[in-house]
Order: sequence, then structure tokens, then C-alpha cells
Amino acid sequence: MITKEQVTETFVNLVLEEQYNFLEEDLVKLAEAFVKTATPAIVQEERKQCVKVVRSLNTLVADKLQEIRDNV
Repeated sequence: MITKEQVTETFVNLVLEEQYNFLEEDLVKLAEAFVKTATPAIVQEERKQCVKVVRSLNTLVADKLQEIRDNV
């Protein structure tokens, strides 16, 4: 998971429309919620890219990998 320092640094460097004063704990909760929400899409994209690379090397292995990943 991401650290409090990473969350704070990211928030400080982010340009927002208004000034917000969140507690560090609230920033961490927000960040963790966004990561949790985004993770399935990130994992799915990573899997697609992995199969694409494998397919460029060996289509039979890529087909089997895709089959296994579809059943997870």
C-alpha cells in the first residue's frame, strides 16, 4: 500500500480548484479508497498486456494463459 508520506506529497503537489485542509489520516483513507477502486482495472489491463506479450512469442501458451486468467 502507499505510505502516508506518498499520499501527503501527492496531495501537496496536486493543483486543485479550491484550497482543502484534510487531516493526514483522511488523505490516507481517500488514497486507499481510490487505490482499492482502481486496482481491478489496473490488474485487468496488466493481464491483457501480459497475454499480448506472450502471444507475440507463442500463441499456444498465450491461449492457455488467457484461459487460466479467465477462470480466476
